[in-house]
Amino acid sequence: MVELTKEDLEQRLIRLRHHFHEYPELANHEVKTTATIKEVLTGWGIPILPTHLKTGVFAEIGHANGPTVALRADIDALPITETTGVDFASKIPGVMHACGHDTHIASLLGGAYLLKQKEAQLPGKIKLIFQLAEEDKEGALQVINDGQLNGVDAIIGFHNASNHPVGAVGIRAGITSGAIDKFKVTLVGVGTHASAPQNGRDPIAALGAEINAIQSIVSRNLDPFKAAVVSITHVTAGNTWNVLPQTAFFEGTVRTADKQVRRQIKARFLEIVNQVAKAYDIKAEIDWYAGDPSVDNDPRLTEIIRDETSKFAEIYDQQPALGSDDFACYQEKVPGVYVNIGNGGKVSPHNPNFTADDGLLITGATFFERNAIRLLTELNSKGSASRSDNESAAQQV
Repeated sequence: MVELTKEDLEQRLIRLRHHFHEYPELANHEVKTTATIKEVLTGWGIPILPTHLKTGVFAEIGHANGPTVALRADIDALPITETTGVDFASKIPGVMHACGHDTHIASLLGGAYLLKQKEAQLPGKIKLIFQLAEEDKEGALQVINDGQLNGVDAIIGFHNASNHPVGAVGIRAGITSGAIDKFKVTLVGVGTHASAPQNGRDPIAALGAEINAIQSIVSRNLDPFKAAVVSITHVTAGNTWNVLPQTAFFEGTVRTADKQVRRQIKARFLEIVNQVAKAYDIKAEIDWYAGDPSVDNDPRLTEIIRDETSKFAEIYDQQPALGSDDFACYQEKVPGVYVNIGNGGKVSPHNPNFTADDGLLITGATFFERNAIRLLTELNSKGSASRSDNESAAQQV
């Protein structure tokens, strides 16, 4: 493998990021993205691990005689038409890296290159996880069910962050994101001619009452110091001007940070929807989908990451938000830390004008490299201390 200078590596990562941005792919369809990642890793002598998944890439660097630290980047894009006007804008109609996952891919590739250079000195093993389907299709759970987290002792990752300086790293212990739940409700009444509502059961009138009542869940049922959002995002009913329809439909999402609040909102939601439907003499069919939990950064590992990252980047205190990320699913299995890295942009993700500065890539690569080595070292020290304690206890016995 030809050794690259820092400047050469940064330019390579920029070219890779632009390529991924030009050719984005949706969740579970990241076929070309997967192929390109494999090609780059193989070219650097990094072995690819087997998987039953059709997309996503898993690889290893280092040695089995030590702890294992996983590094994660998500690789899917969004069904959004790009309007940024950048010279590397998406060439795929209706698909865009509007969340900056292209910067995550390039950064992890950079981290992989740097770690490969130091492979002989690594005190353990690095697991690379280029994760499919973060945006929509439970990609983290697919990775876990594929066995890719087996044997992993800790996991780290990052998300690019708008409205922060390029390369500044936001770190926070504990909960940093919201848990996500989704709901779909079909109100089933009796259709009739609009001139004779007494002959039917109007689901549209019930729909309006449902929406108003649901908006009271947060404002009138929760502790005001407990963050939560209930949003109805899609409503549909009827298809012509003189017919009261048989059904009406609405769906939306719930975002929470507290587990008890999450349970409380669901219980109150179900109660309100059913009782309002009963009051209007119609039926409510409710589908509730429990999504990702909250990202919850391990306190001890967070302090290690903060200390190491402060040696090469500006640090800021990350503020919690109710957006979700399925990195949280990994943290339910192993200790982990998920941080933000500033992208210099002013537009929030999931927007057709979203941009991210290439300058964050080398910081992202360094974040993965330096913290992976630091965590391996710390985990080795912890393991050695545990072994020493056990040996001392055995001698005393």
